[in-house]
Amino acid sequence: MKTVFDFTVKDRKGKKVSLKEYANEVLLIVNTATKCGFTPQYDELEALYKKYHTQGFEILDFPCNQFGQQAPGTDESIHQFCKLNFGTDFPRFKKLKVNGEDADPLYKYLKEQKGFAGWNPEHKLTPVLDEMLSKQDPDYKNNADIKWNFTKFLVNKKGIVVARYEPTESIDNIAKQIEELLK
Repeated sequence: MKTVFDFTVKDRKGKKVSLKEYANEVLLIVNTATKCGFTPQYDELEALYKKYHTQGFEILDFPCNQFGQQAPGTDESIHQFCKLNFGTDFPRFKKLKVNGEDADPLYKYLKEQKGFAGWNPEHKLTPVLDEMLSKQDPDYKNNADIKWNFTKFLVNKKGIVVARYEPTESIDNIAKQIEELLK
């Protein structure tokens, strides 16, 4: 059976990285953007990283410019922005595409494993996202495509995708599942 650890990605400098390097760790794989309303989630992600990293937790950050062109700039300028503004220490990879024919193979796999999970109805941006995406595609909820920046996939120590979180999901709910997987 294929797992996340069967994929190779490129670091922000273009060097190939086998995700086997992260075997036996719990992963949170995130598509990010530096000019998005959800960009402040970098603070929450870094707090998760600091809290759980020494217990076998890793965040893999994949910048993506497919949603409102909200990840402009080079891979290095994105990295510097995140270090300077949010103090992030988790690994950041080369900018990639998460949807479409030329989507990165890792993201094609992630979407096959976990489809759209729905918006958190309590989040203030849920109505905005739903209205915007419904105008583009009235049936958007029924496909597995990534809907927006800061969609997260939780992967267990065996490389199996166990959950998908839309950007409106509470970081506290994600933290609870991370704690369960680290036991």
